[in-house]
Formats: sequence, structure tokens, C-alpha cells
Amino acid sequence: MSEDDVLNATARIFRVLGNESRLRLLILLGEEDRSVSALAKAAGMSQPLASQQLRTLRDAGLLDADRRGKEVIYRISDHHIEHVVRDAIAHAREHD
Repeated sequence: MSEDDVLNATARIFRVLGNESRLRLLILLGEEDRSVSALAKAAGMSQPLASQQLRTLRDAGLLDADRRGKEVIYRISDHHIEHVVRDAIAHAREHD
């Protein structure tokens, strides 16, 4: 992968992370793997909105999903992302 390809992929990740709803879902998934309904409830958002945001995160390669019976359980696929989110939150708190 060329340096330009790496920078383009990195910029795409930051675009995906540039949304409060998606950040909230990633924080929740950093605590434990969860279903769409559990995430929607914990995040205080509708299930359709949670599903849409989860799809965006999954399409970006940030989440994996496993079907367990009728439920789909989401988890963070790359814990580097979890660290980036936590570090960004810590940075925002320091500069509040």
C-alpha cells in the first residue's frame, strides 16, 4: 500500500469517527459486545438510527458482527480504534 493509500484510508477512518452517534456506539462497544437493540437503548437512540450508524462503522472495517440466533452481536474489530477514541475523548476533556 502506497503512502497516499495509507493517508486516504486514515482520512476515511477520521471521517467515519467524526459523528457523535458513531462515537457513542464505539464507546459502548469498548465496554462489551452488544446487539443492535442493546446498543440503541444504551445510547438513547432509535434502533433504525443505531443500525444505520453500525452499518457505516462496519462498512469502514471498524466493527465485526456475529449472528447469534435472531440477534446480531457487534464488536470492535480493531482495538486501535478504541484507543484513538479514548485518547481523543481524554484530549477533549483536558482542553474543555
